[in-house]
Amino acid sequence: MKKLIYSITILSLFMTSCVSDNEDFNENKDSAYNVPAETLLSNSQKALSDQLTNPNVNVGAIFRYFPQYLAATQYTGESRYRISSRAIADRHWRNLYGTVLGGLESVKKIIPTEVAPTGVSDAQFQIEQQNKLAITDIFEVYTYQILVDSFGNIPYTESLNSTNVLPKYDDAAEVYSKLIIRLDAAIAKLDTSKKSFASGDIVYSGDVTKWKLFANSLKLKLAVNLIDTNPTLAKTTIENAYNSGVILTNANNASFKYALSAPNYNPIYETLVADNRNDFVPTSIIVDAMNTLNDPRRTKYFTALEDGSYKGGRYGYTNIYQNFSHVNPILTAPDFSSQFMEAAEVNFYLAEAASNGISVGNTTQYYYDKAITASFESWGIANQAAAYLLNPSVNFTTAPGSSAKEKIGKQEWIAFYNRGFESWTSYRRLDFPALVAPASAYSEAEGQIPKRLTYPSNERTVNGENYTAASSAIGGDVLKNHIFWDKF
Repeated sequence: MKKLIYSITILSLFMTSCVSDNEDFNENKDSAYNVPAETLLSNSQKALSDQLTNPNVNVGAIFRYFPQYLAATQYTGESRYRISSRAIADRHWRNLYGTVLGGLESVKKIIPTEVAPTGVSDAQFQIEQQNKLAITDIFEVYTYQILVDSFGNIPYTESLNSTNVLPKYDDAAEVYSKLIIRLDAAIAKLDTSKKSFASGDIVYSGDVTKWKLFANSLKLKLAVNLIDTNPTLAKTTIENAYNSGVILTNANNASFKYALSAPNYNPIYETLVADNRNDFVPTSIIVDAMNTLNDPRRTKYFTALEDGSYKGGRYGYTNIYQNFSHVNPILTAPDFSSQFMEAAEVNFYLAEAASNGISVGNTTQYYYDKAITASFESWGIANQAAAYLLNPSVNFTTAPGSSAKEKIGKQEWIAFYNRGFESWTSYRRLDFPALVAPASAYSEAEGQIPKRLTYPSNERTVNGENYTAASSAIGGDVLKNHIFWDKF
């Protein structure tokens, strides 16, 4: 039986052992035999969704702490920006490179070895295989963007090269440009008249048309981040993405659909229900902001106190769990879906683009309203969106704020309540809402909300020369240094 080898070069960066000259060094002796591409695709999709969704303090809680959605009840370290003690950045890096990208690279190696099933012509089969490869590449681009937006300069060109166990780091701005080119190439290969994955694609069940919408939306997402630093590329990319078709309705959301039972249930359920953890409550920052607006989404985000009110805890300090609102059971259902891309998000991006004079078919207010309406619809309260938009403190024309960035930023932050990583990215891009680090923050934060994650500790020991060069290029491996597109 032929053994499938899908060990990834980048894994050497996570190990403390020395590099070996043995030709079998990079062979994973415990890897599965003849693992189908569909299984590996599912695994990569789930691994990325788990990493972005999991509120466990050892995994993804920081992405809910950075936008100040959660306040700790006992373990306050992460809400005070102590990232190093739990090796959080190391785990994020390892999961995305080793599990997500490693699995996707294996998918791309297996697909060319597959044979057409009985009754399928070779011509049709080759187009379906091309669709599969393009979809896999699109998901790789999505993952690489998260890595750039997390760390800045990262291994890219040499990251999955099996002949180089010590990859150099690429300039983050150059990686972005390459990702846009790569997306264009993948989109050009998609044939929406043909099929792709018959199984294994948890996000879109192999629907090529929806993957094309996702790919164009991802182009839009990349380009919106470039508005302040490369406005020319941002404009052409945004307009091209919009004109090619993006996700505008919730029917086309890129959702990861969890199951009702272990091991495939939602990690929010796993942490808060199955493991019976009461480690945090919603912050007074998000709760008070929504209270002021009388935002109907409070009934979906939080639990109410006995008197029907909503109360959040103090951010950066310990809080008595019983005294505050909690995460709503809607989010802790075992099969509650997570989102890779959704209509509210894309409409907010278009609102940002329009506010910068980029041609996207309509006005800033139009997409602002569409984004908020899509958010309400996704939470099952579409019938309350219109009244909310009439609130003078919400209506785009009258809402407080001296700029479109401020108005969009606040509503984007509210809508992203269960999308911590995207909320952190939005906050860094728009600089709103005006969040501040707690007085109790650890010294490693240098008085600021983190603008990036520090590189994994193993990078310093295993890939030291490239790590040092990368750290120097970004002005030091510290939390306060901005990602290249975060200009201000």
